[in-house]
Amino acid sequence: MPASDPSTRAIGTADLPKGASVVVVGGGVTGLSAAWWLARNGVDVVVIEKGIVGWEASGRNGGGCSHHHSPLFAEEQRLWPLMDEMLGYPTEFQPNRVRIALNEKQLALYTRAVVNARHQGFRIDEIDARQVRELVPLAGDNVFAGHYYHFGGHANPHRTVQAYAWALQDLGGRVIQHTGVTGFEVAGGKVVAVETDRGRISCDHLVLAAGPQTGRLAGMLGIDIPMKVARAEMIVTEALPLMPIGGVDGNGLYGRQTLRGNLAYGGGPHEWVETEEFPGRARPSTPLMQNIAKRVAELLPLAGHVKIIRSWAGLIENTPDGRPVIDRPDGWENLTLATLSGVGFGLSPASGHAIQQLVTDGTCRFADLSTLRLSRFAHLEPDWAALQGWQSMQMAS
Repeated sequence: MPASDPSTRAIGTADLPKGASVVVVGGGVTGLSAAWWLARNGVDVVVIEKGIVGWEASGRNGGGCSHHHSPLFAEEQRLWPLMDEMLGYPTEFQPNRVRIALNEKQLALYTRAVVNARHQGFRIDEIDARQVRELVPLAGDNVFAGHYYHFGGHANPHRTVQAYAWALQDLGGRVIQHTGVTGFEVAGGKVVAVETDRGRISCDHLVLAAGPQTGRLAGMLGIDIPMKVARAEMIVTEALPLMPIGGVDGNGLYGRQTLRGNLAYGGGPHEWVETEEFPGRARPSTPLMQNIAKRVAELLPLAGHVKIIRSWAGLIENTPDGRPVIDRPDGWENLTLATLSGVGFGLSPASGHAIQQLVTDGTCRFADLSTLRLSRFAHLEPDWAALQGWQSMQMAS
């Protein structure tokens, strides 16, 4: 049972264990969810995090819980309404969502998502400008039309990270923070230990779910995961009266109204970076903050007067096709890879479940993950990143 006063709970243990059945590298929502699902199934699991859990993109995103393009979508939608009860701690999940189109071009673009979600049996209503303003009182006269999603929703990234970590510890799982991975010990096609800057941890199975660092760590094992890392940024405003629907997006933005009334939004252009240049966390930038603020004021004109009270940035990994990799790569008996390509938070209940089944059963029983295999990049052009215009800030300057 969870502690009676969660605010007093610590995350992470001081002592480095000598070993575990499964070692998960990465303390974001993907790694924590996978570890929690493993612990729920009786597996001895340890999570290793180089900093603080959720310190990168997992704690610095819009909190959206709907990814209709993923084979994990149905499981994601099944699980999110259950997560507070299953974890025993609040995620602040709120259901449903409104997407606002400010012009005909945006409406046409968003209609593609509508067709896809409806094809999978989920309900979406077209709503006119008046109906949009009833659901979203901060919207203005510039509304063209909108869609009301009777699924999806949003949660609090910080609360969710805490919930996963506390729930994992309640089940006997261990979280080791401030511990960097320096290498791996391999024998007979298996990873038998993880080397860290604090010592060695033996393992029967290794899960790499380290966000932007997953490619570098996989490279230590001779595995190429094509990815580039971008800095994404969020802004938070002063609190406003709560709207009937807190999950509102559009105009190139993702975000939500918090339960306290603040608007938390991200979007706008990303800056492509090399992760080695960011040994700590990424810092916000004024140009990106101004771009996001302008878009929020266009989307929600009646909030245009409020002040921005804070801003933060996180690093998000991106695969060439924008889709996750969740796979047990060929040639490795006890290795599972997971890189979520910018959609890790919302998919985390389902991705963690899938990773658990890959580890314990060798396959995911509730979804076809064939489109997420690493082998789809076998014939990728060597200069794929340049072809897509993904250049680091230094190269672009």
